[in-house]
Amino acid sequence: MHATLLIALLAFLGAVAAGLAGAVALVLLRRRSLVASLVVVAVVAVTAMLAGTLAVAWAMFLSPHDLTVVTTVAAMAAVVSLATALMLGRWVVSRSRALTDAARTLGDGADFTAPPGPATAELAALSRQLAATSARLAESRDRERDLEASRRELVARISHDLRTPLAGLRAMTEALEDGVSAEPERYLRQIRTEVERLDAMVRDLFELSRIHAGTLALSLSRISAYDLVDEAIAGAEPLARELGVRLVGGRVDPVPVEADGREMSCVLGNLLVNAIRRTPAHGTVAVAAERCPAGVVLSVTDGCGGIPEEDLPRVFEAGWRGSDTRTPPGAGLGLAIVRGIVQAHHGRAAVRNVAGGCRFEVTLPAAAT
Repeated sequence: MHATLLIALLAFLGAVAAGLAGAVALVLLRRRSLVASLVVVAVVAVTAMLAGTLAVAWAMFLSPHDLTVVTTVAAMAAVVSLATALMLGRWVVSRSRALTDAARTLGDGADFTAPPGPATAELAALSRQLAATSARLAESRDRERDLEASRRELVARISHDLRTPLAGLRAMTEALEDGVSAEPERYLRQIRTEVERLDAMVRDLFELSRIHAGTLALSLSRISAYDLVDEAIAGAEPLARELGVRLVGGRVDPVPVEADGREMSCVLGNLLVNAIRRTPAHGTVAVAAERCPAGVVLSVTDGCGGIPEEDLPRVFEAGWRGSDTRTPPGAGLGLAIVRGIVQAHHGRAAVRNVAGGCRFEVTLPAAAT
């Protein structure tokens, strides 16, 4: 028993000495190739075995023949271990280089394609993560292109919408200055109308810029959905009477919501004005508020005849106004403002076609009871 313990102790001391030397070598070679680290590990394993064997042989006074046999066996093990470490290291390095070359395509705007052939579990996981990152980058590039195209379209439309009333204002002003206007009062009324139109466009642009900049400050309070709908109907009633559209309140549940009353009045007002202007005379626009699992749904249903299915995803884009024949004057910012305000309330704005028209829905979180 004593001899066994002595052999174990000597073998342990020899292995510790080899391990410490290998640890120092690994620290010194930590910035070098993986092949060098694998070679060091293989050398440490063989050296630890050889050191322990030599220590035991010296303590037990083995014969020179036995010592030569043990050393030869350790040397053959070292040769095989080093060859195996070199093969494994070169294979891993080759796979890593192939993965590095494939990853460079991410910076060039191309999609990542994992190199063919087998790989270790870690390299395979890294390939999957790079592929997922590449997909997200591609989606971001597509969104950026869409946003840039939307910005260009918005600038072009606003420029056109501003140029038209400005040209009319210039012509009417010049006519008044030259005294060639037969009806100055009518020109003055028209000038005031155009100025109010321009003022509304500027307000919408300012509101949209606040939403996009994230500076829209909300003053949240507990409001009944019934009060929101009632105020919105009262505000839109004159326009509905002027255009011959019947404005009705459908099912309105008196459920409370945490919202900014002024901003939500702007949301419902925009939806109602759009619905009334797009609904033919003697048509009906219905407003409703209902509880749902996600919170409270405020809806406005019109009689516009519906929106083409391919246009539904673009309805809330800034500057989008659909067909010119059904679009009232303006910059087409109202629905973009609606979506921005609703999202600031952690809600969701959506639209879908229904029989005879379309239904705009605003979903808001219900107030805590």
